[in-house]
Amino acid sequence: MTPVYARVGRKLIDSLRHDTVVEDDRAARQFPGVHPRGVAEAMTLAIQNEEAAILSTRWMDALSASVQSPSWRGQSWARRRIDSRAIHIAAVPGVVWEAVRRIGGRRGYYYSDWLWQMRGAIDLLFGGAGMRRGRRDPVGLLPGDTVDFWRVEVVEPERLLRLTAEMRLPGRAWLQFELQAEEGGTCLRQTAIYDPRGAIGILYWWSVAPLHHLVFGGMLRGLAEAAAAAAGTPPASGPEPPPAALPECPA
Repeated sequence: MTPVYARVGRKLIDSLRHDTVVEDDRAARQFPGVHPRGVAEAMTLAIQNEEAAILSTRWMDALSASVQSPSWRGQSWARRRIDSRAIHIAAVPGVVWEAVRRIGGRRGYYYSDWLWQMRGAIDLLFGGAGMRRGRRDPVGLLPGDTVDFWRVEVVEPERLLRLTAEMRLPGRAWLQFELQAEEGGTCLRQTAIYDPRGAIGILYWWSVAPLHHLVFGGMLRGLAEAAAAAAGTPPASGPEPPPAALPECPA
């Protein structure tokens, strides 16, 4: 029931038999640089530190290297569920960024917009914002802006866009795009991060995982096609390849 190994959780529970109430000031005198905190403050700092670590992690470095396909990750990190994909685009980061920052609103999500509209309708049904908020500006993005049922959390032009979900979910979710210049173009990494709330949240993730595999893969491919077309290097025609066949970014 906790995001730690069972044997660690067992030891923590067993330790509850021992009192941990401070009754003298010897520790404060021995360690003058250590200042006690209240429980509420300690919990707040712990949550803030965890969020900073989770959201600043480069997922390719954090996840196990044993997974076969480097272009897709349906993995767990701590209690988070992560779907991370990367694609090489024969365009400079500035061109790729132009496609990324236009996501949502009237422009849509570059793949199966009707599925996003359906998700928005479900969100409205359960009292959420749905897709009706749109965007403040069709091109520009600032921290705090709304993008349909997302809110812009971080904007670093030509490098990073992170959206946090404001839809009705049994948990919290983020959608992140990272751009990295490399020889011959740009590596675009798209990462969906989900922090489930309880067993219902975990069941929700696994129930929509097949749909995520379709939608997120199509969205990344659509972004790549839009950026390549803008750069004057449209991708080769032919049947759509599976996610594992996407052009890989160098390690």
